[in-house]
Amino acid sequence: MNWCVISSKSAVAAWLSAGFVMVLPIAAAPVAQPAAPEVVSRSVFVVPTNPNEGRDPFFPNSTRAYDIISAARPHAGDVTSLVLKGISGPPDRRLAIINNHTFAIGDEQDLATPQGRIHIRCVEIKDTTVVIETAGQRHELKYATNH
Repeated sequence: MNWCVISSKSAVAAWLSAGFVMVLPIAAAPVAQPAAPEVVSRSVFVVPTNPNEGRDPFFPNSTRAYDIISAARPHAGDVTSLVLKGISGPPDRRLAIINNHTFAIGDEQDLATPQGRIHIRCVEIKDTTVVIETAGQRHELKYATNH
């Protein structure tokens, strides 16, 4: 055999073993745990309701966005068309059915009425009545039993 070939094989073996010995302590070292991720807040985009709150950057003189927002916003409405159709659940987790929509305490929904859409929030559910809030005013709906 050629002396160069033998020495190059032994040199490669020496380099590999030296590299392995150097990598072994690094591989055996405990891996640092990454820090807990920070709580990231969500971006909130508010659609302006008038030109003083903001404008469309592409059409700054347009009022189209304000017209759409005002048309989509439900009005206070007449609560006389709201009907309490049922109350269910245990006393600590009651549910109420108003105009075929189910509410728990704190739930908010827009309901269709003959006068238009009305936004209501369920405040309290009692044994035979439900307290709702619409346009800052509270109303009590009574459950009519047919006996």
